[in-house]
Amino acid sequence: MDVFAVTDKSTIAPLFEGWQETLIWSCLQDCMGTAYADSITNPHAAKILVGDFCFFAGIPNKELVSYVPEEARDKFLILVPRHEGWAQVIDSVYGERAIRRERYATRKEPDAFDRENLKRLAHQLPGPYELRIIDQELYLQIRRLDWAQDLCSQFVDYQDYALRGIGVAVLRDHEIVSGASSYTVYQGGIEIEIDTREDERRKGLALACGARLVLECLDRNLYPSWDAHNRGSLALAEKLGYHFDKAYPVYEVHT
Repeated sequence: MDVFAVTDKSTIAPLFEGWQETLIWSCLQDCMGTAYADSITNPHAAKILVGDFCFFAGIPNKELVSYVPEEARDKFLILVPRHEGWAQVIDSVYGERAIRRERYATRKEPDAFDRENLKRLAHQLPGPYELRIIDQELYLQIRRLDWAQDLCSQFVDYQDYALRGIGVAVLRDHEIVSGASSYTVYQGGIEIEIDTREDERRKGLALACGARLVLECLDRNLYPSWDAHNRGSLALAEKLGYHFDKAYPVYEVHT
């Protein structure tokens, strides 16, 4: 059985219908990412690759799980099965190389945010730090920082980021120590990425820049989607006004 690159995303959209993941929407809307399926005209199985994430839907297909396109080779990937049938195939293909973990989805609730509370949280930044919108200077600094790469890594260059992305950074002595930005974009919103340098964690920096980014998104009529990679990330999201939706399994692999 062959694997085909998908250009007309409408052919695979029914397989992902109802899946409330904005990274999937990014691909289906031709904003970011790539897609593959078992057929061009009548697919029964498909996968979507966006950033470090790979989503599987339809009838479980071993060839699709095994196939690693060029853009995903020698990378860390998070494989997301739509149901347990896909999980079993991932297990059979990757074995011990696939580490099963849980992520935590939050509800998509545009009216859930308390602007006054977000403003208060954004202004609670300790004295030595400052918040700035990510401009070209900060974008270039971020791209040179290993720990901060994912804040802007899905954009071609600064012009692309300036056109479609949005983010804020926390600086100390003119150096970025934390940031909140658009990991990906879709029509009407972004998926949030937050990173803090290890030696600057647990100081309220992520909370402050997260609050500022949510406010910036609301001011621009963008929905700031949040998908938590662990319980700590979920707790941070809840402080900003998000509500827990569900836990779901993923597999972490190195291709």
